[in-house]
Amino acid sequence: MAKYPRQATFLYHSPRYGKSVTVPFGYISDGASGPAVDIYSEGWWVHDVLCDRGTWDDGTPCNNWQASTVLHDILKQEGRWFRAISWRWATWLFGGGAARANGMT
Repeated sequence: MAKYPRQATFLYHSPRYGKSVTVPFGYISDGASGPAVDIYSEGWWVHDVLCDRGTWDDGTPCNNWQASTVLHDILKQEGRWFRAISWRWATWLFGGGAARANGMT
């Protein structure tokens, strides 16, 4: 499993949810899981932080659907419309970590 350390702090603000998540310098992402191919995307770091913590920066819970939808929104913004759709459902069904513990929706 590949590991990708974050080279700079990254702040993502979700227009959909009106909340933010910070990916700190040095944070490690494993990129895509399962049969998915790793690509460069800001979405993996943001999704991984949400799933590891299960919270937004303000401390409110983030559920599995929200974490998967944020990944979708970032991929869509990056012009990856097919991955935005397919990976939203795949991460929702098979991932989530602490965000999953907060509920599926």
